[in-house]
Amino acid sequence: MALLRHAAAPLRSVRCLRTTPATARSFSLTTRRQGGGGGQQFDPPTGWLWGVKPGEKPEPEGWEWPMYIFCGSIVVTAIAMAYKPDTTVSTWALEEARRRLEAEGILPDPSSSGDKKN
Repeated sequence: MALLRHAAAPLRSVRCLRTTPATARSFSLTTRRQGGGGGQQFDPPTGWLWGVKPGEKPEPEGWEWPMYIFCGSIVVTAIAMAYKPDTTVSTWALEEARRRLEAEGILPDPSSSGDKKN
């Protein structure tokens, strides 16, 4: 059986060579589609920045004001987050421990140490 299998392998490769490209199946069964829609997709250059002549006011588009409001709110939020007070538990615990140690006299009071000079 192995002998037959090895004998048929060269015949299979010859059969593949005999097929012409026209009869060979392509990977895709559908025909290739080209992008289209017709019309011209290129605006010829006018020489003006964004197509607006000097002295003319550009017409505002519908997305501009919502985008200005959105970007402004992002900037205000970033500034507010930068100056937000530190309210973590570790900061509170450090301040509470310092206050208790100053009350017991273990840690010197920072306001009274400014009066003494070495």
